[in-house]
Amino acid sequence: MANVTNSRTKSLWVTLGVTLTLLAGCATKPDPADPAAIAAYEEANDPIEPLNRYFFELNRFADIVALRPVAEIYDGILPAFAKDSLRNVLDNLRSPVILANDMLQGEWDRAEVTATRFGINSTIGVLGLMDPASGRGYARHGEDFGQTLGTWGVAEGSYFYLPILGPAPPRDLAGFTVDLAFDPLTYIWWDHTEYSVARFMVSGVDLRARNLTTIDEIERTSIDYYAAVRSLYRQSRKAEIANGHIDEDDLPNIDDLE
Repeated sequence: MANVTNSRTKSLWVTLGVTLTLLAGCATKPDPADPAAIAAYEEANDPIEPLNRYFFELNRFADIVALRPVAEIYDGILPAFAKDSLRNVLDNLRSPVILANDMLQGEWDRAEVTATRFGINSTIGVLGLMDPASGRGYARHGEDFGQTLGTWGVAEGSYFYLPILGPAPPRDLAGFTVDLAFDPLTYIWWDHTEYSVARFMVSGVDLRARNLTTIDEIERTSIDYYAAVRSLYRQSRKAEIANGHIDEDDLPNIDDLE
């Protein structure tokens, strides 16, 4: 039975790979005589945009019929302390992944904060249900291997958007895979994938509930919702990789302000 499942999984990935390859040239390229259009096309770096937009609409449909309603129920029924406790547990469970990436980036101060938070919240915080570490000056931060690759100078690559996962350019998709290897629960739950799936789904519902108003506002004010999400994703990832540091290349040229 396991061999049949593995074969089907491999077939699905092969089919997806072939599809991506066939559609790689599907995005309509601008007129070579239009420099502005060419610049915009290269900046988007979205060679399979038609397929990405198709997956985007699939996810959007799933959000409308399932994820958003569940998130609204979750947000409306659970009291604030229960939602906070659940978020604290999810954050605490991710600490080993964050710590590994802190260390790979050479961010030793941040690594110390992550390790201290995990120790405090796992003990005094009753297995992460509470977050006493933040009150002691150890604020949470996030890290993943996609960010680590970014700090090492690895380019994002072409923009991809996948079902369920959402934005997944090569760098971040590779990072997602490596982070699974960094997570001890991957091995603890190796024979019980239902726990991993449940954790993924709960994390998704909680994240959607926290962004009900924000996502509505982005959709309402966007001329092109897909392009807006793509742009916001890239801006967010760039800020996360910078860890709050200012990139001098992004600052305006003083000469241009005169």
